Amino acid sequence: MSPAKPPARSSSRSGRSGPRRRAKQVGIAGAVIGVAAAGLATAFAVERALVRRSVNAPGDPHADEEFGDQPHDTQLTVTAADGTDLHVEIVEPRLTGAAAKPTIVFVHGFALDMGTFYFQRQALTELGEHRLIFYDQPGHGRSSRLQSGDYDIAALGKSLAAVLDATVPDGHIILVGHSMGGMTIMAFAEQYPEWFGKRVTGVVLMSTSAGLIDKAKLGLPTLAARATAPFIPLWGGAARLGGPAIERARLASSDLAWLLTRRYGFGDARPSPSLVTFVEQMNSKTSIETITKYLRTLYTHNRFPALSALESVPVLVLVGTKDYLTPVAHSEDILRRLPGAELLKIDNSGHVVMLEKADEVNAALFPFLERVS
Repeated sequence: MSPAKPPARSSSRSGRSGPRRRAKQVGIAGAVIGVAAAGLATAFAVERALVRRSVNAPGDPHADEEFGDQPHDTQLTVTAADGTDLHVEIVEPRLTGAAAKPTIVFVHGFALDMGTFYFQRQALTELGEHRLIFYDQPGHGRSSRLQSGDYDIAALGKSLAAVLDATVPDGHIILVGHSMGGMTIMAFAEQYPEWFGKRVTGVVLMSTSAGLIDKAKLGLPTLAARATAPFIPLWGGAARLGGPAIERARLASSDLAWLLTRRYGFGDARPSPSLVTFVEQMNSKTSIETITKYLRTLYTHNRFPALSALESVPVLVLVGTKDYLTPVAHSEDILRRLPGAELLKIDNSGHVVMLEKADEVNAALFPFLERVS
């Protein structure tokens, strides 16, 4: 009888070594990324510290601005078709006879909230000629998050419809949308074209797009897109990562977030540090879960056909000449489909044009509101 062969170990050893090897690789990769992120954060923190010295300096025109809650006459919760509870605030007109003028409804953009229209709200409230409606989009500001699935721009159009049904049951309406808010208006027009020319009598589109957003970069250069990954995941795969882990990374990278907000949200080389902080705070309050759930719908946004519904109403298109997220070409594409619209390019301004160049935006917005009223 031949001697018994010792049991083979190769398979069991490889079975153990495989996971160990992968774990080691992941650990090494994580360490490398951690060191790189720490180095970037340190470098950007130095520059940010230098910039923030000017926050309370006389050169910052908004150093004393209190970007908090603004006065309103009514606040309510409207439940959208997908079950999201939307926070809504209403400012009533002050002047006699103003009730005959259209109600203005403001729709903010991605990773922001109703504070986006801070300066427009201030000025229009002071004028007292229009009824004003502001709301936080699903998953943003004080509105609730989606309980399951991904967000969809089509669903945002229905959310806008729910707000209009609840707050403006009759009378004329002017819709003002920034970035994803403009896309929301397009989705609403696609779903309810009969409103335009009858109920909706004017539309303002700020820093927005009717076409496909760059999936890889969302308008950011590749290097910046990689650098922002800890606090704004730009790839669909980010949704599979642990939310708490990403949130910790985003908080740890807040210096980098501030600097990149300044770089890619604003066009001026030296914008108001107080404004940059205001925008960064709106962004940081938007959860990573919400951001990742919106990515797919932003990637696939294509509503050029929906623009035909806007042909029956006056349209004002505003964009900053240094908008890296929705460049001037996107607004020009809208004008090609709506040749009767008015296009205003605001020099030296970035994506948050209504904050960065509020005076210039208001100087164009208010005459437009008067004409369509």
